Amino acid sequence: MESKPSDAVANPAVAAPFSSLPLRAELLQAVESLGFVEMTPIQAQSLPVLLAGRDVIGQARTGSGKTAAYGLGLLSRIDPALSSVQALVLCPTRELADQISKEIRRLARCLPNIKITQLSGGISQRPQLASLEHEPHIIVGMAGRVLEHLQQGTLKLDGLRVLVLDEADRMLDGDFEEASRAIVAHTPASRQTLFFSATYNEVVRDFSATLQRDPVEITVDTVTSPAQVEQQFYEVDALRRIDALAFVLSQRKPESALVFCHTRRDAQDVQQQLAKRGFAVLGLHGDIEQRERDEVLVRFHNGSCRVLVATDVAARGLDIPDLAAVISYELPADADAHTHRVGRTGRAGRSGLAVHLFTHRERARVTAIEENLGLKIDTKKLALPARFTDAPVPATRVTICIDGGRRDKLRPGDLLGALTGAAGLPSEAVGKISTFDTRTYVAIDKKVAALAIQRLRANKIKGKNFRVRPID
Repeated sequence: MESKPSDAVANPAVAAPFSSLPLRAELLQAVESLGFVEMTPIQAQSLPVLLAGRDVIGQARTGSGKTAAYGLGLLSRIDPALSSVQALVLCPTRELADQISKEIRRLARCLPNIKITQLSGGISQRPQLASLEHEPHIIVGMAGRVLEHLQQGTLKLDGLRVLVLDEADRMLDGDFEEASRAIVAHTPASRQTLFFSATYNEVVRDFSATLQRDPVEITVDTVTSPAQVEQQFYEVDALRRIDALAFVLSQRKPESALVFCHTRRDAQDVQQQLAKRGFAVLGLHGDIEQRERDEVLVRFHNGSCRVLVATDVAARGLDIPDLAAVISYELPADADAHTHRVGRTGRAGRSGLAVHLFTHRERARVTAIEENLGLKIDTKKLALPARFTDAPVPATRVTICIDGGRRDKLRPGDLLGALTGAAGLPSEAVGKISTFDTRTYVAIDKKVAALAIQRLRANKIKGKNFRVRPID
């Protein structure tokens, strides 16, 4: 199967409608219902190739529409009449697996009887085993958990038609490489193999040569536009790095900021230090349980938390369309990670801010980023006062958890009706509502949060009494 990419495509294609593609009528109907009209550059260049059955190496920045591109491609190859796993998407984090599953479900909304199962680690296998008893058509999962099911015999990939590696650079390097290789050994050679990511290294290209057949390489929109994202590189004193971070947050006052750290311990320490200084901050790293991870992301999405501190791995796959700023507490050792970080802000045509802190000893990392991007970076020394007063942006909302969700047939509209009806809250006091299987979260204006909790507890929601509590 050894091969090299036979074709290479770069630069954005002319905008084209989805209707110009030979997609199934049900997929075109779904695309139209979602409000998608013109394809993004990565979609316009990769979909014709995907629909033709070719293997693809797709490279485009975060938020460019990669998931919809390969999602439509793999859905085009699913036969609902066959009870077997026909498509497998591998990704590095639970958050990304959840995001991908949701996107594919949206795209499959008009296709009858399509079953999609998510296999993520860090949670019980029990519901996954129940779901696998009747084989799904599509699986989205983390390599470690997928491999566990293969080794246990609870999952078979004999009928696999499409294999996708999302964030392929991560899946084929470090912690995930061994599991990814082992999974591939369980798949038929006739499969279509798709690699998608924002960056690629030689490891990925070498792996492609052994896994893909005559792949088409597509490179689109890999560098964030300077006009779209303001970037600042500040040299700081190593002993005052946390002061520098607090100063930047206080001076720039972003509505939301994602702070990147190298390790879990760094992320925990930075979170604790910022919290002591009065910042509305939470952390995302590998030491917290899935439910807590869900709640952290819900609170950051709905504005009841302003700053999220995370490692690069934990932040992979986070879908935060309105993120105002990203801050590198330290520059990444891998220059490609810089592209991933910056790609989190300034999405969908919005403006963004990216601030990168480094010490004199870390200047080589600046050089590596310059070489990777092919441009000269303007660096400055951060003029940090000897003393200054922190000025964090306060959170104006509180997140309330209702212990009822999709399994209880509790919909966002039901909760909104209860809050603005029996509870008597003005609609503008109610923020984003996020629904899970057994829980629902709602952001409420701080001024009326206590009243909202009191009245929800006193009244029924959709004829039922649910436990209601604030998330601290």
